[in-house]
Amino acid sequence: MDAYREEWMKLALDKAREAFDDGEVPVGAVVVRNGEFVAAGRNRREKSKNALLHAEIDAINNACKALGGWRLWNCELYVTLEPCPMCAGAVINAHIPKVYFGAYDLKNGACGTVADLFQMSFTYHPRCFGGLMEEECAALLKSFFKKLR
Repeated sequence: MDAYREEWMKLALDKAREAFDDGEVPVGAVVVRNGEFVAAGRNRREKSKNALLHAEIDAINNACKALGGWRLWNCELYVTLEPCPMCAGAVINAHIPKVYFGAYDLKNGACGTVADLFQMSFTYHPRCFGGLMEEECAALLKSFFKKLR
């Protein structure tokens, strides 16, 4: 495994752990440009009472603010869970060329598991790579849901 990509996924996992500790579904995301950290995000739906506050949306919003624009065409997104349709749509709209995710989402994954929005005839086609540190990412999610039961 590429140590460079693993480094960024570890940071995304740190954000997921923050979400876990805050009672949120533990998903974290990191935006990187040219090997440099740009922004991070985590799930905030429960505390904010806002369906839009997924980790990817949080990270993309923070990256747009940090870089001063909405086009993230020279960035990569690292996220601990396969993006859902909303988040995959945000990736397309932000023109992020590459997405790396950890755990596959068997119920809502929109990067190949349930659907693949990146292969549809939209104006922009990101590339997606799944399974990066999959075991660690999936274990955190399983731990969270076990704790709820």
